[in-house]
Amino acid sequence: MNKRITLLIPILILFGLAIAFSFSSRPEAKSLAANGPKVGDMAPEISLGDAKGNIIALSSLKGKIVLVEFWASWCQPCRKENPNLVRTYEKYRNARFKNAREFTIYSVSLDDNSDKWQKAIQKDKLTWPTHVSDLMRWESPAAAAYGVESIPANFLLDETGKVIAINLRGKDLDNALKNLQ
Repeated sequence: MNKRITLLIPILILFGLAIAFSFSSRPEAKSLAANGPKVGDMAPEISLGDAKGNIIALSSLKGKIVLVEFWASWCQPCRKENPNLVRTYEKYRNARFKNAREFTIYSVSLDDNSDKWQKAIQKDKLTWPTHVSDLMRWESPAAAAYGVESIPANFLLDETGKVIAINLRGKDLDNALKNLQ
């Protein structure tokens, strides 16, 4: 009987490891483990420099509805999303909201080249005033604080700085902003 138990234990251990490995390799397991803020959390502070080196704190935008947008000039899906962001910004930047004075975008670039970053802003006509970067790509503490593992990624904040939605695109972003009016 002891020999059967001795043989059974390694089999059970291997079976348990196989189950654990299969769960951790599921696509949703990665998103469940993300360290970024969740809906209902206060947004982590970001204080980064703009193209001229002026530090702009995310908290300086309290009182506004803010879309914190992580992107980069080298990211093709980001660049394809930019026309939608431009349309949304133009539509809502001067809109009246129930509890906020305006809508703006706080763009956090994960670039490492200032010239390419600035050229992408110009080429894509990203006219909102807040573009920041530490030019550290994936090593950016801002990306780490938000748990950003792929871009584009965004966080919609209410006027108090609380996360009210994550990764809204196109009509979903439009509808969320409409609901705040």
